[in-house]
Amino acid sequence: MTRFRGTRGLTENALAGVDIPAAVADERGILTGWSEGARRLLGYDGEDVLGRAVCDLLVSGDPDEAWRVLAGRQSWSGKVGLRHRDGHQVPGELVANRRVQAWGVDWLLVWGAAHQVEDADSLLEWGFEHMPGLLGVFDADLRVVVGNADMEHALGLTSDQMRGLRAPECNPAPEVEAFERAMREVLRSGERQYVDTFASLPSERRHHPWSIVLAPLRDAAGQTRGVCFAARDITREYEARERLLLLNEVSNRIGTSLDMTRVAQQLVDVTVPRFADSTSVDLFVGIEAGNEPPGRVESGPVTLRRVALRSTLEGAPESGVAPGDVATYPAFSPAAECLAAGRPVILELTDAAFASWKAYDPARVERLRAAGVHSALLAPMEARGNTLGFIAFLRIRRPEPFEEEDLILAEEIAAHAAVCIDNARRYAREHTTAETLQRSLLPLGLPDHSAIEIASRYLPAGSPAGVGGDWFDAVPLSGARVALVIGDVVGHGIQASVAMARLRTAMRTLADIDLPPEELLTHLDDVVIPLTAESGGAASDPQITGGMAATCLYAVYDPASRRCTFARAGHPLPVVKRPNGTADVVDIPVGPPLGLGGLPFESVEVELPEGSLLALYTDGLVQARGRDPDEGLAALRRVLSGPVQSLEAACDAIFADLLSEPPDDDVALLLVRTRALGADQVAAWDVPSDPAVVARMRQNASRQLSAWGLEDAAFITELVVSELVTNAIRYGEPPIQFRLIHDRRSLICEVSDASSTSPHLRRARVFDEGGRGLLLVAQFAQRWGTRHARQGKTIWAEQDLTRL
Repeated sequence: MTRFRGTRGLTENALAGVDIPAAVADERGILTGWSEGARRLLGYDGEDVLGRAVCDLLVSGDPDEAWRVLAGRQSWSGKVGLRHRDGHQVPGELVANRRVQAWGVDWLLVWGAAHQVEDADSLLEWGFEHMPGLLGVFDADLRVVVGNADMEHALGLTSDQMRGLRAPECNPAPEVEAFERAMREVLRSGERQYVDTFASLPSERRHHPWSIVLAPLRDAAGQTRGVCFAARDITREYEARERLLLLNEVSNRIGTSLDMTRVAQQLVDVTVPRFADSTSVDLFVGIEAGNEPPGRVESGPVTLRRVALRSTLEGAPESGVAPGDVATYPAFSPAAECLAAGRPVILELTDAAFASWKAYDPARVERLRAAGVHSALLAPMEARGNTLGFIAFLRIRRPEPFEEEDLILAEEIAAHAAVCIDNARRYAREHTTAETLQRSLLPLGLPDHSAIEIASRYLPAGSPAGVGGDWFDAVPLSGARVALVIGDVVGHGIQASVAMARLRTAMRTLADIDLPPEELLTHLDDVVIPLTAESGGAASDPQITGGMAATCLYAVYDPASRRCTFARAGHPLPVVKRPNGTADVVDIPVGPPLGLGGLPFESVEVELPEGSLLALYTDGLVQARGRDPDEGLAALRRVLSGPVQSLEAACDAIFADLLSEPPDDDVALLLVRTRALGADQVAAWDVPSDPAVVARMRQNASRQLSAWGLEDAAFITELVVSELVTNAIRYGEPPIQFRLIHDRRSLICEVSDASSTSPHLRRARVFDEGGRGLLLVAQFAQRWGTRHARQGKTIWAEQDLTRL
């Protein structure tokens, strides 16, 4: 609405430049303002009329009486005749509004030409008739009074034919009953009703969305006399909103997993049936294994693997390719052309399209035709400059074909899904690399040792964090003993695997020295500390997540004494099942995790009867999926207490009971059944500190070999015994003991004394009289070495009986 301002004097024209025919007069009827529109209507300039009485411009009537009509009113309107400057009459309608200004009261006068007034009714009628959308008026009995042209066209009835009918009589669709109830509510409450519904018109087959407004029609007394009905087809707006909602759901639901098959299945689940009746996802072969995609696709046949499919038709008859199967698309197929072009395409599957396609892919054409597919949209999936595959959207039951707006939506869906699938591909590649590295660093096969029977399991984490640093090993030691070790490096991924490899290498090196368990952990801790500092110094590298820390349990089992010595560095306690069937936790003094430094490790020695079952494990086994460690340990003891057919079966039973779901952390398990060396396999003699007894020790050894049926080993054994016993008498300290051990595959000769001095292998010079003894031992024995105890040492040499 245009606002006018008044004036204090008669010389200032308050309406100069105003385009409508208007004037301003004071309370006495003297003109104080004159618009440009009034000048064009009546021909008077402002200076010609300002200061004159309004009534001077009237054609007839008593001027004074005419102005007195306004007395006491706030507004007035009516038809008047005005005098043009050239004398002819200008009919029209005058509207006068009284205004209270800061300086007093005045009147705003606005004229309308007669032809404009006469056209107003026609314009009103025409506006109702041609108003976009369905527009109608219902009386208090909810019968049609009048409807506009769109309503006539939609219902297939003229306004005269509709008049007097109720809404369900005009359109018998079930939704109209609810519409009529809403009109009754308008009559009852006098309030507008807004209705959004799906309905179909008599001339239509399908339902589509409508936005309806029902407003009460009131008389001058405020009584509701009828209902005004306005309906608008909002299919376009609804579809646009649905596309936005679908795109938002795609963003929220697709990509929550790092499994490519799961991501692809999320895509088809989101889009069927909201966007298509059938959706499939095809990827280039090898991508599901983490391989690099082929990059840009040139024209030609393409081979892809279907990774996901969903259809509203049972059995998906429109698709001849099941998830997991490989399909080859010919060079001139829509799929190959879509991938080569790198942009989505819409295919209207008409008879002509089927005919042109049938020449090079008849089987697929027949399936699509038989299923009733009438529209298809193919969208390539591209991420980081590489083409991964394509998505096929098909419409079967939905009658409307794909449109240009659907192309944009499909492109957005494909782009988002492609990035998620490529992320999953990269994760799969890294996970596979880390797992392959992890498994290659673990023992490919544990040794077949006379002291133990052994089985193992390793399960990488099921979480996106990937494999960790869990590891285990079994290392043969001298004297038919065996070292059992299990550990856990903190962290996941390749870095944890590399740290585990370094730690396992250091452990094997220290085990070869044959250190007691507590000393080995101390030296291993000394190895980890500089590795931790080294990792921390590279913290600026985003690939390195921090320092190295690890837990470890180290045990040495001696089948001759049937005793096992344990030491641990922050690792979970082992469980032992004894031959009587009880499964107990071995109480081992706790030591700090490796990498802290400065704290001692302690060991404990436990006697294990032959046939005892020892379980070593990492914390991922007993703490799987947030389980309390005590509950997990109790479950492990319960499984071990049951009958054990074999170690392999026992491993499977433990995993099945404790790991019902993929674990959050890596799991390593080592099961060991102990064996013992019988008294007939070990022979020992005390050795006086006298060189004369060397010959007797050779004779003792020869007789014992004859008793074992090892006469072929007598010559080499006598040489070894002579050298080891002679060295112990000459350089060692009493008491001295000589022992022979007959293992399944080896013969072990040991000489122990109380001295801590170790012999060294060296090459004697030509004229040296001694220094060749250990060189001979090293030449004739498979391996030899020194083992230190808390008091004294043992020099040992081992012969391989399988070579005799």
